[in-house]
Amino acid sequence: MTEITIDSDRLYRSIEELGAVGSYRDDVAGCDGVRRVALTDEDASGRRQVVAWMREAGLDVSVDAIGNVFASRSGREPELAPVMVGSHIDSVPTGGAFDGALGVLGGLEIVRALAAADVMTRRPIVVAFFTEEEGCRFGTDMLGSAVATGRIALDAAYEITDAAGKSVGGELERIGFRGDEPVGQRRPHAFVECHIEQGPVLAHGGEQVGVVTGVQGISWFELSLTGHSAHAGTTPTSFRKDAGLCAARINVALRDLVDSGVHGDLRATMGVHRPHPGVVNVVPGRCVATVDLRNPDDAAMAAAERDFRALLEERARADGVDIDCRQTARTAMVPFDDRVQDVIEESATARGYSHRRILSGAGHDAQEWARVCPTAMIFVPGEHDGISHNPRELSTPAQCARGVQVQCDTVVMLAEEG
Repeated sequence: MTEITIDSDRLYRSIEELGAVGSYRDDVAGCDGVRRVALTDEDASGRRQVVAWMREAGLDVSVDAIGNVFASRSGREPELAPVMVGSHIDSVPTGGAFDGALGVLGGLEIVRALAAADVMTRRPIVVAFFTEEEGCRFGTDMLGSAVATGRIALDAAYEITDAAGKSVGGELERIGFRGDEPVGQRRPHAFVECHIEQGPVLAHGGEQVGVVTGVQGISWFELSLTGHSAHAGTTPTSFRKDAGLCAARINVALRDLVDSGVHGDLRATMGVHRPHPGVVNVVPGRCVATVDLRNPDDAAMAAAERDFRALLEERARADGVDIDCRQTARTAMVPFDDRVQDVIEESATARGYSHRRILSGAGHDAQEWARVCPTAMIFVPGEHDGISHNPRELSTPAQCARGVQVQCDTVVMLAEEG
């Protein structure tokens, strides 16, 4: 078969153009960032732009009932299950231009390169992007992929609401992406996702490509702490039931739990700490907080979750605060397919790119598709120690091109399989 070479300039231009959709000036980072939160007007604009590019590339576009978008390129044997590539285009509120977008636009570049070379693969190829991967608006990450692959029921997903009480179903309807295709019917031959690493491992090791072996376990909680609001000047410390202080003590105790080393490579983060009423001279009577636990070992994660819940009970008694704990997301450690990893590694070696096998610390759509088909990922290193979820997020044109070229070669090999 003809060797397919992607157009790195065209790829990077598309990343920059999509990055302008939902852009904002971040004074803290000192540069422009991307704010394209799921199912907002900005996300809708980004979706329409990508769909337009897909159609310009001659792809057949469909949208499923949870808003996932699938763009298909036929194969010589169109009845065969396709090779799927993709990621997401929604961002965190303080995002950059590469997280998720590289995987979607890289997939688009692959089909553009195939068309330019007049190559038709044996199997069809599908380029996709999925709804609410980040989970920062509706509290459940990989939502669209989870519904598409059966982990979350569609009706339950529709009922999930954001902080303003707006539902997933309602917002999909509002932006025009509540599609007609039933969920749960797609079963690809393989799924390959290219993504920025979002960390420093590849950059520090000097490798050009990461062959991702799997995704560590993730466990999210939302805490609602209720004490008593009181006057900051007249209420003695011994009389206080300070919900904000209780949340802060939980945060410190989580760090102690990590530092103890008893739960392996545990990571714990309190990303939200929102006291109420939030004024200078009132003891917080309520506080909402979130906890993010990550661990590559499922048994160690389960033990950490037990110790975390015990910690909540202990702090509630000691601080005189009621704590309601709600789990908002949980995924076990997901190993990726060995054969797909081998094809990725073979592709990187053939191109002369240095590479290493690496476990993902972040969640990705690929972990959901691993439930239904052979799946693996390709990581691209980033500048600034791989910083991500930050406007300074940056992978160079060469870094992006190497990752997508390996993905292209991998997809072509998989798409020629019987």
